[in-house]
Amino acid sequence: MSTEKTDTLVVGAGQAGIALSEHLKSHGIPHIVVEKNRIAEAWRSGRWDSLVANGPAWHDRFPNMEFDGCDPDGFPGKDTVATYLENYARMIDAPIRTGVEVFSAERNQGRPGFTVETSEGRIEALNVVAATGAFQHPVTPPMVPETEGITQLHSFHYKSPDQLPDGGVLVVGAGSSGAQIADELNRAGRKVHLSVGPHERPPRAYRGRDFCWWLGVLGLWDLAAAAPGKEHVTISVSGAYGGQTMDFRRLAQEGVTLLGLTETCTGGVARFRDDLRDNIAAGDASYLGMLDLADAHVARNGLDLPPETEARTMLPDPQCVTHPIRELDLSKAGIRTIIWATGFRQDFSWMKVDAFDENGRPRHQRGVSSEPGIYFLGLPWQSRRGSTFIWGVWHDAKYVAEQIAIQARYRAYRGPSEHEKAAAE
Repeated sequence: MSTEKTDTLVVGAGQAGIALSEHLKSHGIPHIVVEKNRIAEAWRSGRWDSLVANGPAWHDRFPNMEFDGCDPDGFPGKDTVATYLENYARMIDAPIRTGVEVFSAERNQGRPGFTVETSEGRIEALNVVAATGAFQHPVTPPMVPETEGITQLHSFHYKSPDQLPDGGVLVVGAGSSGAQIADELNRAGRKVHLSVGPHERPPRAYRGRDFCWWLGVLGLWDLAAAAPGKEHVTISVSGAYGGQTMDFRRLAQEGVTLLGLTETCTGGVARFRDDLRDNIAAGDASYLGMLDLADAHVARNGLDLPPETEARTMLPDPQCVTHPIRELDLSKAGIRTIIWATGFRQDFSWMKVDAFDENGRPRHQRGVSSEPGIYFLGLPWQSRRGSTFIWGVWHDAKYVAEQIAIQARYRAYRGPSEHEKAAAE
């Protein structure tokens, strides 16, 4: 089998791989980007039909190209985002090869670089970058046996209300995906139960400015790490229906039954933790805390942004919060479907290198691995809060490309010239 050689092999042609290709090209680094499916595949097939970006078009994009035909303050749909990324890859002439699956990457012995086995043959590269993103494999807790006769699917596989069998739906997980799916199903006339765990719910907009703008001017996008104890707290924010603050009391008022964190399900009976009121209160605290920071910023800088006192008015607690449901017989409640909005796990098992801790998590600093020549891109909190957003991964890619270029310059150094050697003698 013939072996192809390149300086840097980038695995993944989503937003991370495309951004890195642009920066590698600017440094003159020869590279190949391989993608198992299509460019931006996760945006095409791993999102529901009505999904829109959680950030407005003016903000959540690469710096060098705007969304074509989009209202800058609007929220692009999933297909628009996929087309945008495809057009961007074409604009920068990224050397992307689609339909190429990577099976393994191993360090060479006695010579530099790595040997990578792919479905299209062997590639040797001095550097390998895992740009496979944060959302690789859906996580579905093995909580409800298939024998219960209930349709179960992860939010990754949900497309629309028409896809589901008749009857009620239990949505487990109240981050952005779970909350938006529950809202959509409720609007479609389904009876919806929503299991709400710990979360933060920022205002979609406040005093005439979008949440993304506030995070920027307050310096919160550039936080290097989540606050202690909040590393895994989900964020519930939505650009759906023109953009609205995700308010769980509003959902309850509109017909959604709220539940605490899902604990177990045996004999067709689901049981929930007695934490719904606390989770709602913690979400309120994060919401009000953001308003406080915004108000202080306006006052400190004398900005002409009109007050929005009504933003602090809370709806009354619904009965499902004041008298929480701890057990639910799924059959008696008419629930025929469970949607698990329970996140994703990463899989780097194809990388046969010493770059991971005992839990399989990458050891890295801003994407530069503990294993020389191995890099990561698109990880949550890779360098900052915004690392998994389109604009954030572009800046992370710039740094990773710079580090690759630095190492290339060191490799190119050939030692003192003959003149310098003579002078030293």
